[in-house]
Amino acid sequence: MSEEIRLVIPAEEEFRPVAHLVAGGLALRLDMTYDALDDLQTGIEALLALRDDPREVVVSLGVGESALRATVGPFEAGTLRELDGDDGELSLRRVLETVVDTFEVEERDGGSWVELTKGAEAGSAAGGAGDARPGDRAPGGAPGA
Repeated sequence: MSEEIRLVIPAEEEFRPVAHLVAGGLALRLDMTYDALDDLQTGIEALLALRDDPREVVVSLGVGESALRATVGPFEAGTLRELDGDDGELSLRRVLETVVDTFEVEERDGGSWVELTKGAEAGSAAGGAGDARPGDRAPGGAPGA
């Protein structure tokens, strides 16, 4: 079963936390690790940072069987040039290759859209700090502390 939430928000920086909040809620449904959620949110933030204008940006978040998918756009022609090649620097391509499992650029509706996919990542038997899940309670009862 696949579920999707579509957010239409101003591309201005102060609205970006809304996308992160929704991604966190969906990650909870997948029992996603904090590390996996943080990686996906880093990818989303890297894309949203390309836009800082009063026009709308769409962030669609979908839950698959074992992965969270985010689609961000539209971007104007040329905005995603950094995804074309790897010049060895800390480019958008290098960030996305590091933090998400897959990313694809699609042209539609007169703009470019980027789809990110991040698996839920099963926790290790050692139970390291990265295996914590959103909603876990720390000693003393504080959530996620």
